[in-house]
Amino acid sequence: MGATDAFPEGATPVGATPGQPGGLLDVLGVAAVMLDADGRITLWSPQAEALFGWTAAEALGRPAAELLVQPEHLELVLRLFAEVMAGGGSWAGVFPIRHKDGSTRLVEFRNMRLTDEHGRSYALGIATDQAVLRRVERDLALSVRLVAQAPIGLAVLDTALRFVMVNPALERINDLPAEQHIGRHVREALSFLDTEVIVSRMEEVLATGRPLLDQHTVGCTAADPHADQAWSVSYYRLEDAHGRVLGLATSVVDVTEQHRSATEAARARRRLAMIADASATIGTTLDVDQTAHELADVIVPELADMAAVDVLDAVLDGRRPTALSHGGPARFRALAVATAYETDAIRAADPTGQIASYEADRLITRCVTEARPVRVAQVDEKDLSHIAADQAGAVLLAEAGVHSYLAVPLIARGEVLGALSLYRARNAVPFDEDDAVLAVELAARAAVCIDNARSYQSERRTALTLQRHLMNHRPPQPKAMEIAYRYQPAQAASEVGGDWFDAIPVAGDKTALVVGDVMGSGINAAATMGQLRTTTRALADLDLDPAEVLSHLDHIAGGLDPAFATCLYAVYDPRRSLCRIAVAGHLPPVLVRPGRPPELLDPPTGAPLGVGGVPFEQITVPLREGDQLVLYTDGLIETREQPIDVRLDKLLTLLAEPEEDLERLCDRLLGALRDEHGHDDVALLIARVHGPEE
Repeated sequence: MGATDAFPEGATPVGATPGQPGGLLDVLGVAAVMLDADGRITLWSPQAEALFGWTAAEALGRPAAELLVQPEHLELVLRLFAEVMAGGGSWAGVFPIRHKDGSTRLVEFRNMRLTDEHGRSYALGIATDQAVLRRVERDLALSVRLVAQAPIGLAVLDTALRFVMVNPALERINDLPAEQHIGRHVREALSFLDTEVIVSRMEEVLATGRPLLDQHTVGCTAADPHADQAWSVSYYRLEDAHGRVLGLATSVVDVTEQHRSATEAARARRRLAMIADASATIGTTLDVDQTAHELADVIVPELADMAAVDVLDAVLDGRRPTALSHGGPARFRALAVATAYETDAIRAADPTGQIASYEADRLITRCVTEARPVRVAQVDEKDLSHIAADQAGAVLLAEAGVHSYLAVPLIARGEVLGALSLYRARNAVPFDEDDAVLAVELAARAAVCIDNARSYQSERRTALTLQRHLMNHRPPQPKAMEIAYRYQPAQAASEVGGDWFDAIPVAGDKTALVVGDVMGSGINAAATMGQLRTTTRALADLDLDPAEVLSHLDHIAGGLDPAFATCLYAVYDPRRSLCRIAVAGHLPPVLVRPGRPPELLDPPTGAPLGVGGVPFEQITVPLREGDQLVLYTDGLIETREQPIDVRLDKLLTLLAEPEEDLERLCDRLLGALRDEHGHDDVALLIARVHGPEE
């Protein structure tokens, strides 16, 4: 062992260079006075000079009683001195002493007999000013009581970060008795906390002297390792009167309740934000699959590490899920799965689009059958077998660390549509009732959107079926013209159904060309379109002027629902090489002549069909071999981003490029002009004139 190994870190061994003075003795100013057997002063410390006023030269050799005692106390002092010198023990007490300046001061004394190697006896007196001593005693008592009774945790550590003192409050906070603190390093005593951060802060304060206040710390105590506690900790360096570093003091306030309240408030804010986010992001389209993906994306990662949305297959097919009423197996179609991070647990969920049948004992089946949430706060192996699609899936969930599960039904307008399944793995907190309430709220919002999308998709299918049925007649190729056409329904279910086109043979080798657009959408618009198309074909057989045809259609449209439609009706007479055109509120046709720029014709626009009482006018345009007439509905050129004039100019630019194949020309126009979102139907009809017959 080395010369200093026996001493604690920070201590100074005997014989080493002493440090600066300091400590309690300096504060008290303790004086030492020694008397011989005759009561004469033989030793006089500097502190005695400060306390009594006499220098050593003035005091040494003189009788202490004569120098320091008032006459009225002399007899008592001599008697006490005799008792001490006779071996009667030590004497302690407060005695009035005469100061050199003539004043009397109360001094606290400790007197004892000393014997040297020759057997001679001496009296040693140790004294301090009573007022100073009482102040120190009072301060010390106050400090001890303050520390012991303080409601906040207090500790003192030495420069090696070993506990020197802890108060009862800190014992309670750390749930650790004082004896398991004292003498131990912070890392050893508080091993249940993140001691590296704590030690780093303490070392910083010791090195710099700058306090660190209100440092927020969260952790678990050894007695309750599963419940987070929170503390506000302050650190400050301890120094003596001469600036010597004694160690470190720390105060600890238990703020667990405030922490939990703040955590709950933050959690409530996040939940409100989730609901607001769900309102803005779920149901942006009338597409069932997209809505399911939007729901899963809102859930992950805020509420769950993985989310799956499954809808009853019967619901998507428009049938009532009768299996739910008698507890049989339920058939689900997987619509969406989302994870917060890459995990093999996703392979335990059904792939999107797949249909699976689950028995009544499955948790997802219970959820939709009972129309209520099913929550398993802590899942075990048996639970996983009722959660995953199969045993392999249960193994994947277990390996991924899934420990908590929650399924909530998707209910809209009183009907169960499916279920939302939530899983937690890395998120160590089990699902609780608050989580279930939030999941039900989000699922309810999404269910309404899914139900709307389902209804619209059903209406879309019906409208398209009706539309295809009404337009299943393919216009024949006229003798004097080559025609090409396209029809594309709107992508949104609510906007399907209003556009039509036709090419109708008319007496005298004439051809009637028609495009129209019913104002409105859905099944009613498709039905109105069918009636107008049928009526137009009947009127064409009468070989009426285009303006007359529109007048008849206007009268008929007034009794339909919806009542309004735009229409362009043209009749080409190959014998006269003339085309008569009338318009009812429709976009103008484009005339393309070989070798010349395309031009928008300008027939009188007229009012839409169904307005009633408005006369229609017509124009006559010569058409020769190679001339083309392009008819279209507004779905081809109108967008929400660009003005109609810009779009019409783009149409003319496209038509200026020569194209012999009309089918390719149709495709080129649709590809360049069709709005990618497809908010409206598109009808396109291109007619090219053949040469006159011989």
